[in-house]
Amino acid sequence: MIKEGMIVGERYEVVGKVGTGGMADVYKAKDHKLNRFVAMKVLKQEFREDTNFIKKFKTEAQSAAGLTHPNVVNVFDVGEDQGVHYIVMELVEGITLKEYISKKGKLSVKEATSIAIQVSMGLEAAHNHGVVHRDVKPQNIIISTDGKVKVTDFGIARAASSNTISSNAMGSVHYSSPEQVRGGYSDEKSDIYSLGITMYEMVTGVVPFEGDTTVSIAIKHLQEEMEPPSDYTPDLPFSLEQIIFKCTQKSVDRRYPNMEEVIADLKHSLIDPQGDFVKLVPLNTDGKTVVFQGEDIDAIRKTNTVKEVPPLPAEEDYYDSTEDFDDEELIDDDDEDSGGGLNHRLEKAMTIGGFIIGALIIGVLIVFIGNAAGLFSFGPGSGDSDDKTAKETENPEGDMVEVPDLTGKTEEEATQIVKELYLGLQYTEEETSDTYAKGLISSQEIEPGTEVQKYTTIKYKLSSGSAVLTLPDVVGETQETAERTLKEMGFTVSTTKSYSYDYEIGTVMSMTPAAGTQSTSGEMVTLEVSMGNEYEDAMVPNVIGMDETAAKAALAAFNVLVESASSDTTPEGQVMSQSIAEGVYAEKGSSITITVSTGPESTPEESPEAEASPDPDATATPTPEGGSTDASGTWKCTQTLDTPATYTGGMVKMELVQEVNSSPKVDTIMEGKTVDFPYQLDITGEPGVGEGTLYLYELIGSDYVELGHYPIAFQKVD
Repeated sequence: MIKEGMIVGERYEVVGKVGTGGMADVYKAKDHKLNRFVAMKVLKQEFREDTNFIKKFKTEAQSAAGLTHPNVVNVFDVGEDQGVHYIVMELVEGITLKEYISKKGKLSVKEATSIAIQVSMGLEAAHNHGVVHRDVKPQNIIISTDGKVKVTDFGIARAASSNTISSNAMGSVHYSSPEQVRGGYSDEKSDIYSLGITMYEMVTGVVPFEGDTTVSIAIKHLQEEMEPPSDYTPDLPFSLEQIIFKCTQKSVDRRYPNMEEVIADLKHSLIDPQGDFVKLVPLNTDGKTVVFQGEDIDAIRKTNTVKEVPPLPAEEDYYDSTEDFDDEELIDDDDEDSGGGLNHRLEKAMTIGGFIIGALIIGVLIVFIGNAAGLFSFGPGSGDSDDKTAKETENPEGDMVEVPDLTGKTEEEATQIVKELYLGLQYTEEETSDTYAKGLISSQEIEPGTEVQKYTTIKYKLSSGSAVLTLPDVVGETQETAERTLKEMGFTVSTTKSYSYDYEIGTVMSMTPAAGTQSTSGEMVTLEVSMGNEYEDAMVPNVIGMDETAAKAALAAFNVLVESASSDTTPEGQVMSQSIAEGVYAEKGSSITITVSTGPESTPEESPEAEASPDPDATATPTPEGGSTDASGTWKCTQTLDTPATYTGGMVKMELVQEVNSSPKVDTIMEGKTVDFPYQLDITGEPGVGEGTLYLYELIGSDYVELGHYPIAFQKVD
């Protein structure tokens, strides 16, 4: 009994069960020697006492272990531990092709062709090592999480040289070849047939033969022709449909001889979807005499005594195996046809065969004589003539068609147009175009209006966009929309991110180069994207009328800057104004300035020493002498300004406000200059006006921001 945590083979720790099949269970295990996870197939309990079965189990594992290929689930190890027989395989994380088809309904042509090529390459590697899979089906094809396609479960494979006939070769009946359902010898061409059925299901979403029982489905494989896949998928390319037809011929001689040719035609179909390059082998009706060898006679004897075929096993899940049967189960042990009885049957069969062969020879002679007399239309080229007649019936215009204008069309639109005219398409490369948008056909090799034969391939180029492009303005758009717009134009996009109060999270704040710049396809455009507010917003309270300490406490969520100014209405020590109004939401941590009253303003004559800067960190030092009310002469201020607390070293602006004849007069003293603090003022004021207020600003961005305002005094100098 296998349990989680159990160590098998002194290195494989069982993690959990991942699947089950007819003869084995599959577990996920950790290989402690190589420190990796693996899949471990363990022979079921009921088969562990059967020495022949165990030998077969090991032989099959050794056959598969010789395969190392990117499209095959590789076998790493085989062994036995205290009666537990196991095979260690590569663990592939992903889903089966069957599950993938169920999710999507049916696959696109390019996707189905790509998967078929990868499966064919895996099977080709197996065939080159003498291993035939014999159970190719979507359940045994895995699409890994990184997009790779791998063939798994070579559990019923046999070395191609063994010639073993077994009911197990039938596999899952929906995908089994006619020779497999007959219980006969199967080889590489049986895998090709099953691959063809798998391709049919990928492009249509259904299997070609269905029935109530496995026997009824098996009979359909032997006797019925499948519906063309184009009945389910009208836009299926002609070449891919012909590949599926050739893979699924009931006669092994009419199928592809090997996987190499399957791969070549699948790759050809990608560049010439409507091409007529797949050649089907005509039916063999030449009536040649078949000479039976000793092994053939023995096979006939066995086939004539076959019992009713056992019910086929249900389709299994990932890593599952089809239930195995002994070779002898198909042979009647009570058969008494031996010795004379066998000879009598052979003589009778040969007599009947002689009559049949004679009749065939007479029939062939009649055909040749009738053909020579013109009574029949058989002969070289007759099949081509029939095909041509059929095509002309479908397209009565004849062999020549006019090439359409495909420029400005999408690839899908162009494909539909040429399909109706029996023409093919082939993409060559991208080119810049000022006329057609990126992704549209910009030029075609054969000029529109040219008369060409049907099935001619038209080569075309796709537009990669204009060579010289004007950058659009994507500021304010979402990152996703902006990137899509720029990439569709052919630009390469990179992004940087920063916090912003003005732009919502995920919104483009700026772009480099700027919108309107002339650029070329492929150039890099850098977008600065908002990460939203770095801090949460908070509502600003009303602190007017509070003292400075209480105001700071109420504004604890913000960075509070304090200024002072005289006021005739607000008592000294109380807040007289705030820079952000009550009820406004602002970022936590942002700056708010409050102005605290210093009481009524005193005149220079009353208290020239009392003049002081409201900002303790940025004060104006008055000159010792006070001003005068004499309106004659020149009046100057030569006080010194200390460094303002919030000054960052930018350009400054100074404005002087003085009351002249009861009206304020504003003069700009300085603008757009940098100064070194402490700064010595040298300001000429209005004659006879001994005081004023100096407003100091710093250029932040494109705007001047007030650093503070200071009362200053003037005195007459001449």
